[in-house]
Amino acid sequence: MVLKRILLCILLLTFIPKTVAQQPTKPSSVDLFHQIQKLRFLGSVLYIAAHPDDENTRLIAYMANHLKAETGYLSLTRGDGGQNLIGTELRELLGVIRTQELLEARKIDGGQQFFTRANDFGFSKIPDETLQIWNKNEVLEDMIYIIRQFKPDIIINRFDHRSPGTTHGHHTSSAMLSIELFDMVNNPKIFPSQLNYTTVWQPKRLFFNTSWWFYGGREKFEKADKSKLNAIDMGVYYSSFGKSNQEIAALSRSRHQSQGFGSTGSRGEEVEYLELIKGEPTQDRKNLFEGIDTSWNRVKNGKNIDQKLATIEQQFDFKNPAACIPQLIEVYAMVQQLEDNHWKTIKSEELKQIIYGCAGLFLEAVAETQSATPGSILKLKLEAINRSNQKMTLKGIQTNPEIKTNTFEQLSLENNQSNFGEIEIKIPDNQEYTSPYWLKEPGTVGMYNVSDQKKIGVPDIIRTCSVTFLIEINGITIPFEKKVIYKFNDEVKGEVYKPLDIVPVATTSIMDKVTIFNSTTSKKVGVKIKAGKDQIKGNAYLAVGKNWKVSPEFIPFELSKKGSETIVYFEVTPPAQSSEITASSYVIIDGKKLDKEQILLQYEHISQQQVLVNAEAKFNKLDIQIQHEKIGYIMGAGDEVPFYLSQMGYEVTLLKPEEISLESMKPFQVVIVGVRAYNTVEELAFKQEILFEFVKNGNTMIVQYNTTGKFTVKELAPYSLKISRDRVTEEDAEVRFLAPNHPVLNYPNKISANDFKGWVQEQGLYYPDEWDATFTPILSSNDKGESPKNGGLLIAPYGKGTYIYTGLSFFRELPAGVSGAYRLMANMISSSQKK
Repeated sequence: MVLKRILLCILLLTFIPKTVAQQPTKPSSVDLFHQIQKLRFLGSVLYIAAHPDDENTRLIAYMANHLKAETGYLSLTRGDGGQNLIGTELRELLGVIRTQELLEARKIDGGQQFFTRANDFGFSKIPDETLQIWNKNEVLEDMIYIIRQFKPDIIINRFDHRSPGTTHGHHTSSAMLSIELFDMVNNPKIFPSQLNYTTVWQPKRLFFNTSWWFYGGREKFEKADKSKLNAIDMGVYYSSFGKSNQEIAALSRSRHQSQGFGSTGSRGEEVEYLELIKGEPTQDRKNLFEGIDTSWNRVKNGKNIDQKLATIEQQFDFKNPAACIPQLIEVYAMVQQLEDNHWKTIKSEELKQIIYGCAGLFLEAVAETQSATPGSILKLKLEAINRSNQKMTLKGIQTNPEIKTNTFEQLSLENNQSNFGEIEIKIPDNQEYTSPYWLKEPGTVGMYNVSDQKKIGVPDIIRTCSVTFLIEINGITIPFEKKVIYKFNDEVKGEVYKPLDIVPVATTSIMDKVTIFNSTTSKKVGVKIKAGKDQIKGNAYLAVGKNWKVSPEFIPFELSKKGSETIVYFEVTPPAQSSEITASSYVIIDGKKLDKEQILLQYEHISQQQVLVNAEAKFNKLDIQIQHEKIGYIMGAGDEVPFYLSQMGYEVTLLKPEEISLESMKPFQVVIVGVRAYNTVEELAFKQEILFEFVKNGNTMIVQYNTTGKFTVKELAPYSLKISRDRVTEEDAEVRFLAPNHPVLNYPNKISANDFKGWVQEQGLYYPDEWDATFTPILSSNDKGESPKNGGLLIAPYGKGTYIYTGLSFFRELPAGVSGAYRLMANMISSSQKK
């Protein structure tokens, strides 16, 4: 059968979308039975911490799958301030990646995901600093709103509110705020405007998820009195899934690939301990929900629903799940009559998904292209199939609000009979572009700006293009909403799914995000233009600051095919004096200015993400001298330092560790080891002596920071050197020169205190705290109230050459265009030239 072709003139607009996965979920009979059991539990728990990876996936998996509670994880931040082991994205782009990794993790462990507007601005040593940089009141407001929406019976903190200064300031802050809000969420006078969208709530208990880490070691924890703690055995084995709870948790945690948190599952007994901080204590230490009615009796007229669900569970036929659809439809109808909107909404959605799975329903709306522009007509291919003997009818397709159901001719969905059709939708002229909603408005260092209350807590990019299939079963019509997606067949991967993106008619980007001018000589700057639709033409512009010159004023362009690109080049001349500006590119098409750059984040373990940012770049006219050494660069955990070295005028070659030899190193005067290389590059274990010999022969070796813990080499340096967790998180902390006459501070550039102004996020991290006397410490700085940290830059002669270890965050400062970082790096590179 073929669906009747109709023209639909509006997008279906909804508030909270589901994540568009790489593949649609296709549950087995075991999955469906598990979901039916979950229907009978009306209880919820919210786990609270600060970052992606802070969550205890064992506990989340246990709550969601063993207890079958509605389980959420509230991560106050999106992890924007961390490092990236799989790519070069940092800051906001890394936050987008880690958001998706959390969403993928929750799909595995069964939890839900939430965020506040707090920005992970980097490591913070004390909660006072954290809550000063964050807007404490706004973070508290967000947490209260999310709790009022989710309505958890139980809250569990990952961190201890009583131990400021012993862990990341964000960690302690998450617990402190959770404690503070416990007695506030039920007060209608606190953030009363939220009550336009939700209702007040009072959690029953708040726990702290303690562990050996908080006791200073496993041995101390074993000896500690735990009689007052709730002890829960996480080592459940789910025979129907063939996995232990810990194995599910490990799969979930392994989605945090950008942080290198691949985890091996374990089996057997494993106890988690919870300390009651607020609320009513339990007599049964193993029953967290003691005294909380988690049955259908907690809602008015719910008793009969539970009785019917008990019968469905008892009679469930694993060989024929569709046999229970008539009873499920009855329950669905009963749930629609409930007065309790909270559980009505939750259980209605769960029932819909179970009915969908039991019937083997497959409903899909696929766009002919992966992207569309506002105002355009988009063709969709629809598929509807019922793979059960249950009679059902496709009553219509809703495209809220213009097209009514009666414009569509109803269609009987016969068992295993495919139904295909095509429709067209018109993207509204004022449709917002697809991009993370929390990045659309200018924010601060510590907070994202989200002005729409209804978006607070929403984890994902909000995509609004969807089709709702109205399916009638036994006289009850159920709406099944499906986001419009794009899919294609890859010869290697097979069926590939991608989300539909709304894009500008054209996007632009300045090719180099930082351009260094070390003289008044002009440079060509490339601007890439990408077409969002067929047949566009206009003029491209490059806007620069005062005293800078650009030629020509504009460049005409024309692109015939959607997705095609062209690059135009402007001649940019810097002023005579030092200057740092933010340049921007844009195009004008049909009188409209378009100034966005499209960034596509594409990794196998997450769905493709589109981020639209202002098309900008930094131009720096620097007072800098370089000696044009040839550099060999060994990549570590992913950074863009080699590119910025090339911008400075150096000839840079990326070295494959396995190909390093004394012979292959002869063309270079300098070798630079990338961030965390000695944590991640196993091959360096066999090449370290060659690198030391390279230095001994009269060359320079610069090693950037590594974390504590596992190293791939026995010795990081030719002399003893011990890495610590010392760091200077205050980017504007005073820098003192310990060896002011050392060549690295004087040749070929004179380094002064001004060179440490304008640094971003942090000065440095994982400084050595012990080193051989051969090393000369060059710099000293510290965060307020702390002792001096002197290990940020250490230099030692070795043979005829120079070995340098630095924890300074060049991997952040160079992409940010920090002038002083470039000047100091040039001096480090020339260290063996001035001897």
